[in-house]
Amino acid sequence: MVAVTATADLSTNTSLEEAFEACRQETAEWAKTFYLGTLLMPPAKRRAIWAIYVWCRRTDELMDSPEAMARPVSELAERLDSWEERTRAFFRGEVQDGLDRVMVDTLERYPQPLQPYLDMIEGMRMDLATTRYPRFDDLKLYCYRVAGTVGLMTQEVMGIDPAYTSAPWSDPPDTSDSAVALGIANQLTNILRDVGEDRGRGRIYLPQEDLQRFGYSEEELLAGTLNDSWRELMRFQVNRAREWFARSEAGVRWLAPDARWPVWASLRLYRGILDVIEELDYDVFNHRAYVPRSGKFLDLPRSFVIAQAR
Repeated sequence: MVAVTATADLSTNTSLEEAFEACRQETAEWAKTFYLGTLLMPPAKRRAIWAIYVWCRRTDELMDSPEAMARPVSELAERLDSWEERTRAFFRGEVQDGLDRVMVDTLERYPQPLQPYLDMIEGMRMDLATTRYPRFDDLKLYCYRVAGTVGLMTQEVMGIDPAYTSAPWSDPPDTSDSAVALGIANQLTNILRDVGEDRGRGRIYLPQEDLQRFGYSEEELLAGTLNDSWRELMRFQVNRAREWFARSEAGVRWLAPDARWPVWASLRLYRGILDVIEELDYDVFNHRAYVPRSGKFLDLPRSFVIAQAR
């Protein structure tokens, strides 16, 4: 949702090892909960996930960095077009800088389709003109493009448990629906956490049909009004996000053993933001909901136990 200026060195002359280290640093700085989950993976997988994260973050920054928000729409559209061409290029093995280098390495180790990357860029294009979403179906498409796609980008890195594929008659399970569901759940959580920040940029992601259903006006949202209508509206949104997390759980059991724990940990920790929103009595205008560091570490053993069961 809200992006910040990138600082990691991924310049043209950066070596592959230096570029991966830059991706690690950037992930650790700006995605602390996500980064904690990656540390539970073996080195090759965590490096690939850091590379994909940084590509996604740079894509987001084309639209949402402070510098980008001061640019005209026409220039932002041109940037997205250029980024799409560059993305297509590194899928062909062409390298311009360190980020391209780590992405080419990741794609060689974990082959995956181009389409989710193009879909995410298309999600950024939606932000060029769309600041309101009439129905949840409209918002769901946006959430798929900007976050559900991440599940598709990373599922090949996560891998499938050999127990489900080793027999000659085994058909590999398809984790795509669950991967997309987890991305949508995460994005819905972002939206609820960032309502206060997004209104300052003139964006309201909560579906207009839901505002009308609960009798809460756009004017009240922009003013940060806390009342019973707002709480009922947010309670409904939180429950919807939890339903998407529940959908995602079905596919985690199919994942490779070295991926189940980090995915469970990330899922549970991110879902924990919804609990914090409730604890704040839905006041996301004046407070930012986050899971404290102590809570993250306390949950890791629980996630480990859950991950042991298929």
